[in-house]
Amino acid sequence: MLISPHFTLEEMTVSQIAAREGLDNDPPAEARANLQLLCNVLEQVRALFGAPVIVSSGYRSPAVNSRIGGAPTSKHSQGLAADFTVIEVSPREAVRRISESAIPFDQLILEFDQWVHLSVTPGTPRRQVLTIRKDSGCQVGLQ
Repeated sequence: MLISPHFTLEEMTVSQIAAREGLDNDPPAEARANLQLLCNVLEQVRALFGAPVIVSSGYRSPAVNSRIGGAPTSKHSQGLAADFTVIEVSPREAVRRISESAIPFDQLILEFDQWVHLSVTPGTPRRQVLTIRKDSGCQVGLQ
């Protein structure tokens, strides 16, 4: 089922842990509505780069989120966040270019120089940009 022109419900909810452990990862109605907002923003990311956005983690049910050690308040569990990479663009460059664009993100995090975490909000976005590194935890700004 398409959520937006380039993103499906299946890719936004796929979870190896859920499949392996028999956990339900079907989003409730509110999270499905939030996924629409999220995918509309991911479409803007795709347009910015003119390249596919590969989502590694979208919606996570509370059970899946808990199992992977996600924060109890994770936006993933609300359908408001995705972790992704952009084809042929480094995660650091993706964060830099998204942060300099007009894309309406709430939080943009370069995680371990491996992927980008982007969250959205139905309200006014904070446009907060962070970096998480294994050796130094969470830091504000790109380092």
